[in-house]
Amino acid sequence: MVPPRGRRGAQVSAQLLRRPAGELKTLAESGAADLGPEASAAEVIGWVAEHFDVGQAAVASSMANAVLPHLVARQLPGVDVLFLDTGYHFAETLGTRADVARRLNVNVVDLQPEQSVAEQDAAHGKDLFATNPSLCCQLRKVEPLARALAAYEVWFTGIRRDEGPTRTNAPLISWDERHGLVKVNPLAAWNFDELLEYAGIHDVPVNMLLANGYPSIGCWPCTRPVADGEDPRAGRWAGLSKTECGIHT
Repeated sequence: MVPPRGRRGAQVSAQLLRRPAGELKTLAESGAADLGPEASAAEVIGWVAEHFDVGQAAVASSMANAVLPHLVARQLPGVDVLFLDTGYHFAETLGTRADVARRLNVNVVDLQPEQSVAEQDAAHGKDLFATNPSLCCQLRKVEPLARALAAYEVWFTGIRRDEGPTRTNAPLISWDERHGLVKVNPLAAWNFDELLEYAGIHDVPVNMLLANGYPSIGCWPCTRPVADGEDPRAGRWAGLSKTECGIHT
């Protein structure tokens, strides 16, 4: 296993100190009930800050923008920001990652797959993203993230309800049965314009691809620009029935 880069060295001890799953699930359910479906992003993050230490929380970021890391770091300074270093990122995405690490009060953690791209090509054939995109996502995104999340009690994602039909009902706080921790989506009720407005007001790093027709950014072989009026995620795995990498399903 390739160890995450940038971690502060507390992964093993943090995992051992995790509260029981039943206790965390009850906490997630009570938080969702107390806050309701229309709580603001700041209120949701404040709830996390009240019930979790910074070392128990992680922010998952695709580096399309740094709005979520910025918001979380205002109440949980120094929080871990998990970046899936798939080996297939746009140069603009890697540039955004560098900006986030340099400019925000966060700890960027690069999560890497077990195999390099060359090793994966040797094991599964060249360009697995074209022959079996679901397996490619499983190996390069889903599995590395699952390994990393075992060290935390709560994780933040940037899921928004306006991104497409698969995310329409995204809750603000829920119990993530798959990973065994609390899942928080503070931006669920935001739209794309609100995201850009916040980034502009607070001078938050934004991936340059967002201004060039990429409202949803993944790996370069599987992402194309989106035309006006298209679903924001229409450029992901275009031409395939696949709509999610598997992290949020």
